[in-house]
Amino acid sequence: MEQLFSQLQPTALWGYFYDLTQLPRPSGFMGPIQEHMLQFGQSLGLQTSKDKAGNILIRKAATPGMENRPTVVLQAHLDMVPQKNSHVLHDFTKDSIKPRLVDGWVHATETTLGADNGIGVAAIMAVLASDSLEHGPIEALFTIDEETGMDGAFALTSDSIMGRTLINLDSEDEGELFVGCAGGVNVNAVFSFNQFAAVPKNHVAFTLSLTGLKGGHSGVDIQLGRANANKLLFHLIKQLVRVCGARLSSYKGGTLRNAIPREAFAVITLPDSKVEVLSQQVKAFESTIRELYKGIEVAVSITVTSIEIPSGLLPEEVQDDVINAMVAVHDGVLRFMPELPKTVETSSNLSIVETRNLEVECQFLVRSASSFMKDQLVSMIQSTCSLAGAKVSTSGEYPGWMPDLQSHVMDVCVDTYERLFTVKSAVSVIHAGLECGIIQDGVGKMEMISFGPNISFPHSPDEKVEVASVDRFWKYLTTVLTSI
Repeated sequence: MEQLFSQLQPTALWGYFYDLTQLPRPSGFMGPIQEHMLQFGQSLGLQTSKDKAGNILIRKAATPGMENRPTVVLQAHLDMVPQKNSHVLHDFTKDSIKPRLVDGWVHATETTLGADNGIGVAAIMAVLASDSLEHGPIEALFTIDEETGMDGAFALTSDSIMGRTLINLDSEDEGELFVGCAGGVNVNAVFSFNQFAAVPKNHVAFTLSLTGLKGGHSGVDIQLGRANANKLLFHLIKQLVRVCGARLSSYKGGTLRNAIPREAFAVITLPDSKVEVLSQQVKAFESTIRELYKGIEVAVSITVTSIEIPSGLLPEEVQDDVINAMVAVHDGVLRFMPELPKTVETSSNLSIVETRNLEVECQFLVRSASSFMKDQLVSMIQSTCSLAGAKVSTSGEYPGWMPDLQSHVMDVCVDTYERLFTVKSAVSVIHAGLECGIIQDGVGKMEMISFGPNISFPHSPDEKVEVASVDRFWKYLTTVLTSI
């Protein structure tokens, strides 16, 4: 596998990326990658430190004669999203990623690859290690736990870094220069009850398993029309309650706030006289979903497995409240930006629903480039769930990054792209939570831009990165650093 990477260009970048695939680095498990980065910086004889939050900062002096250039902060995050297909035995805190090359793209094997944001990290490492690249002073900032709360970025202050020009390498569309991003907020709705209800004597029990959806990044993929496993399964459960007299015992769907849920599972009971009707209803529902999502969700599957009778059921009124709220609540794109009609402005992701003890917890991630529309969508979710009896709270709010179209770094990046590739780059706002807005909030006013190679389907086991675009990304990055 290492030999495969040694054949890819640029060699140094791919070598560092391979090393990252061999290190466990899911969000919340940063120890091994932090130690790796500290040793890396120290091995190069560069000023290397870890702050109280766990961010790693490595400083590299300017090439002789370029000391008067502005200090450039190269920034990427160290953690990756740990997603795998349900049948795969993979422990993201212990096991390495198994990369493979298919038709010019590097994939993982049934798990996320970690190109988000491993390619950005590897590119910065290659810049730091190079003894031939010409550049001004560089600060390499590697933040932690971006995917689960942007904890590292939130910990930065005005004295964390000296540079006031920042290049974020956490974008995933070659030829796009991002100068703004959406802000976001977590919304939690909790349905509580005092005790489980008894299972009627004539009932039998089944597990409903909805699997095979593509999922993806709840920001950059939200406009692709992919199905949300939680929304689909609750629609089916509501139908089974009405037609079969089904009762809900437990539910578990989705794994991460910022990933469109690919799988969902529910334990239900129903009268033994309705078993054949259950089979018919599930088969018809699956057929309908396959037709509705033709060309999008080609592997969707709904299975019914007979199980032992559970110890209890959700009280019927709570069951109905949860089902109705999850069917009614908004999920997906709410609004596109009027001035950029192909860019999502506001969206929500019904990311996780799970029964825990005497509660059903429902988690959403709301994103918007507009603070007003973000608040409006949060209010819509609060109203829907509160009317159904849930207690609703918010947490983890982070600011968007407002575009600055007059910056020196943007001028350099636009001119460099056209000079290198003889085509104009696009200047865009991304519907994802880049750390730029948070960093600027803590550090102070900065000139910022974000770009990267082609990475498709991040936050899902379909994640892949295009080899040729990584080569062009490297040439572009190094030329920008020489030119800025």
